Amino acid sequence: MAKYFDRYEKFKFRGTTTPVPYINIPVTTTDKNVVYKLTKTRLDKLSQSYYNNPYHGFLIMLANPQYGGLEFNIKDGDVIRIPYPFDSALERYINQVNRYKELYGWFRGRKK
Repeated sequence: MAKYFDRYEKFKFRGTTTPVPYINIPVTTTDKNVVYKLTKTRLDKLSQSYYNNPYHGFLIMLANPQYGGLEFNIKDGDVIRIPYPFDSALERYINQVNRYKELYGWFRGRKK
């Protein structure tokens, strides 16, 4: 069964989602690099191939900030980084969310 992680969970307050800040996923030696093939490559397919579920293309986008969070900005032949393995990528994401909260405080309107 696919493992799903609600990336908005830490940004919800009283039934609404606060703005999600940019979160950088640090590079590790276990990360993979793939050549993006326009018309063949999609983030959900990469997520399925590397994470065994189609739900975490957002981790791949966060690892490639040069594309501004939009898959459509990735050009044919670009090499993109895939944070790998999945558990490590997710842990790095969660650590960066927690670091953001430490550096900038809690999200507007929400108390610790």
